[in-house]
Amino acid sequence: MIFSSSSSTRSHETGSVFILVLTICFGLVTLALYFGQSMTFEVRGAANRVSAMESDQVLLGASRYATFVLATYATNGAIPNPLDYDSEGVTVGDGKFWFIGRTNNTTVNPIAPTFGLVDENSKLNLNTVTAAMLELLPGMTHEFAAAIIDWRDADATVSDGGAEDDVYQRLSPPRKCKNAPFESVDELRLVYGATLEILYGEDANQNGFLDPNENDGNVLSPEDNKDGRLDPGICEYLTVHSRQSATMANGTNKTEVSSVNAIRSLLTQSLQAARANAIMAALGPRGARSVLEFYALSGMTVQEFQTVEAQLYSTNSMAVSAVNVNTAPEAVLACIPGISLDKASALVNYRASNPQILATVAWVKEVLDTATIQAAGPYLIGQSCQFTADIAAVGEYGRGFRRTRFIFDTSQLAPVILSRQDLTYLGWPLGSKIHDQLLKKDIR
Repeated sequence: MIFSSSSSTRSHETGSVFILVLTICFGLVTLALYFGQSMTFEVRGAANRVSAMESDQVLLGASRYATFVLATYATNGAIPNPLDYDSEGVTVGDGKFWFIGRTNNTTVNPIAPTFGLVDENSKLNLNTVTAAMLELLPGMTHEFAAAIIDWRDADATVSDGGAEDDVYQRLSPPRKCKNAPFESVDELRLVYGATLEILYGEDANQNGFLDPNENDGNVLSPEDNKDGRLDPGICEYLTVHSRQSATMANGTNKTEVSSVNAIRSLLTQSLQAARANAIMAALGPRGARSVLEFYALSGMTVQEFQTVEAQLYSTNSMAVSAVNVNTAPEAVLACIPGISLDKASALVNYRASNPQILATVAWVKEVLDTATIQAAGPYLIGQSCQFTADIAAVGEYGRGFRRTRFIFDTSQLAPVILSRQDLTYLGWPLGSKIHDQLLKKDIR
C-alpha cells in the first residue's frame, strides 16, 4: 500500500500537537503541585503563627492567674500551698500552661518536672551575701566568689583572688568592673571567671530536673558526669529580689524585733500583761537580734508565737534579704553562718517529715540549739514576699511553645511584677512524657 505525502504530513502534525498538549498538561500539573505544596506550607506557617499568638495570650493569662494566687494565698509572707491552686496543664482557651517549680524535698534528686510557684526567698541574695557564704555553694571557687564581691561593691580595692578594672580591661573586648549592685542573676555572666559550668552546671535548660541529655556524659550538651544526679550550678541558689516587708498586708508597720519597748507593747496587746512581762524577762534587757532568736529565748508556746510572728521584722542588714528556712534547699542552708552541712541536712529532713509545721519558723528550735540559732537567726526568716512564676505555655495542639519567667513582689498591697525574662530559647522544659502527650493530640 502506498501512502500519500499529505496523509504522512497530517500524522506528523497530529503527533506533534499531542506531544505539545502533553507537555502543557505536564507543566500545568507541575504548577498545580507546586502551588498546592506552597499553600500547604503557608497554611502550616499560618497555623504556627496563630499558635504562637495563642501561646502569648496563654502566657498573659497565666501571669494574671499567678497574680491572683499570690494576692489570695501569699498575704503577710505566707507561702501558697501548691494544693490550693492549679499549676500543671492548666487550660486557657485552646492552649495550656505550666508553672515550672522546684521540689520542696531537696534531698530527693528530681528526675521529673515539679510544678508550682518558686520562693525567691529560698535563695541567697547576691547583693548581701558574704564571700564566705558564697564559697560554700556547690561548684563555687574562692576566686569567683571574690570576683562577685568586687563586681558589686562600690570601691576599686581588689579582694583576695578577686578582680577590678585592671583585670576587666585586659579582656577582649575590654570592659569595666561594675562596682554597683547586681540587677539580675544572669549578670553573673559578666563577672570575671564565670563559666557556664559554674553558673548553670548540668541544668542546661534551667528546669530543675534531670533531662536525658544532662545524664549522657559528653554525648550531647551540656557536659555531665553521668551519675544520675542533677548538679544545677550556683544560679539555682541565687537571687537579687529577696527582701522582707516592713508592713502588713493592710499597710500597718511591723514591729522591729530588737526594739524592747515596741516588743513589750506588741506582747501586751496580743497576750495578757502578766504573760508579756514574763516573756520580756526571759528575753532580757538586750532583747533579740532576729525573729528566730526572739522565739528561742522568749519561752513562748508555738501558739503564742504565731499570734505575733507575722507582725515582727528585723532591720539587720542581712535579715532584710534573709533566707526562708521553710523553703530553702540544703545547699543554701549549709551556707548560713552557724549551720554546717550536717545541720542543713537535719533541717531539710525534719521539714520533709513534718510538712504541717511550715506555717511558722518556730519548728527550727526542735532541730538547732540556742547557740546555733543565735548565730544563724539574722540570716533566717519564715516568711516570703517574692516569688517566681516560670511559665511554659503552648497553643492549640501543643504548638507555638513559649516560656517566660516572671518574678512577683507581694510586699505591697497588690502583687507587682519585678521582672520578666523570655526563656523560650532554652528549649522544651517539661520532659518527653508531656511532649508526647501533646503530639498525640495533634491530629493535623
